Amino acid sequence: MTERTYHHGNLRAALLERAWEVVDADGADALSLRQLARDVGVSHGASARHFRDKQALLDALAVEGFSRLNGALLDAVAAPGSFGDRFRAAGDAYVGFAVQHPAILRTMYSVKHHDAASPELGEVSHVALTALVDFVSAAQQAGELREGPSDELALVAFAAVHGVATLATDDLLDDVPWQQASAVTVASVWRGIAAPPASPLPPARSGDLAGTG
Repeated sequence: MTERTYHHGNLRAALLERAWEVVDADGADALSLRQLARDVGVSHGASARHFRDKQALLDALAVEGFSRLNGALLDAVAAPGSFGDRFRAAGDAYVGFAVQHPAILRTMYSVKHHDAASPELGEVSHVALTALVDFVSAAQQAGELREGPSDELALVAFAAVHGVATLATDDLLDDVPWQQASAVTVASVWRGIAAPPASPLPPARSGDLAGTG
C-alpha cells in the first residue's frame, strides 16, 4: 500500500471524517483504528499519533457530534420568529439529527458518560441545554412561559424531545412519522409550560362610574 501524505491537522480531520462514516453506517462496534488507517491510506502508527486508542477516537467523534447538534439547535433558537416557532424548530432539529444519525447519537451519549471522557466532551455536551435554559428564561421574561426555575422547565422540554428521538431511532413509533410525533410532543410541552392567560378585569360596578363623564 502506498502511504498517503497528510498535513498534521488534515490527517486528524480525515481520520475523524472516516470514523464518522463508519459509525454512522454500522455503529461504534464496527470501528477499528487499524482499518481506519488503511481506509485513509496511512500507517497505524501515523493514526496513533492523533488517537492513542479507540476510546480517544470515540471521544473526539462524540465532540464532533455534539458540535454539529449544538450548531443546529443554536441556529433554531436564534432564528427569526416567535418563541413558540423557535421552540418547535429546536425540537425538530434535535429529533431530525437523531433520526439521521442514530448510531452517532447513541455513541455521543455513551462516550459522554465513560470514565475516560475528556473535559472538552463534558463541556460541549452541555452547550445545548445551557442554550435552552437561556431561551426559556428569555421567554419567561417576555411573558410567554410560566414562572419557575428556567432550568427545570428546560429539563422537562429536553426530556420530552429526547424521548421522542429515542422512540424514533428505536423504531417504536409504529407508523407515526417522526415529524408528527415531534410536533405533537413539542406542542404539548409548550402548552404545559406556557404562561397562563391573564385574568379578565372584573366588570365595573355602576357606583364606580358615578361622577365620570
